[in-house]
Amino acid sequence: DLPTPSNISSWWNFGSLLGLCLIIQIITGLFLAMHYTADTTTAFSSVSHICRDVNYGWLIRYIHANGASMFFICLFIHIGRGIYYGSYLYKETWNIGVLLLFSVMATAFLGYVLPWGQMSFWGATVITNLLSAIPYMGTTIVEWIWGGFSVDKATLTRFFAFHFILPFIISALAVVHLLFLHETGSNNPLGLNSNADKIPFHPYY
Repeated sequence: DLPTPSNISSWWNFGSLLGLCLIIQIITGLFLAMHYTADTTTAFSSVSHICRDVNYGWLIRYIHANGASMFFICLFIHIGRGIYYGSYLYKETWNIGVLLLFSVMATAFLGYVLPWGQMSFWGATVITNLLSAIPYMGTTIVEWIWGGFSVDKATLTRFFAFHFILPFIISALAVVHLLFLHETGSNNPLGLNSNADKIPFHPYY
């Protein structure tokens, strides 16, 4: 049993919930990827096919979409807890966490583009176009990301590839995040050294 501060509250529950979210997203995402096609002519139809024809495809898709929202709710609470209780003093853990936040945001953005509906074009165009504000080489960078002069097939295929690989990178980073956390032990609401007062790690956490 892992020794844990005896006074941690339910705010300390969200790290585990994020782990659960990640596992659910990877499993549902894997099943969606089995039926999805990353091609501009068939992407939208394949999403429609998943919802209409695949057994429980509608459920898998909605768990994946709403699971992403839950992921961010847990993420913001987890970060808010960290800021409020001064967990940023664990520098390595915190910096890996910042990296995790950016990775999850990138993954969510890439996934948003995949159904290839009107909002997908808007999202992909608007967000990537922000890079065109970089002086001198902005336009070149945007065209390099798009793989052409507009958001097209090349953009969709690379977005799918990165959306698929990033969650596994996030999983690896999460392990490193935990590794650094276990160097110091968990924080607690008082912010004091709790070595003298620890209890076994509760399964809820």
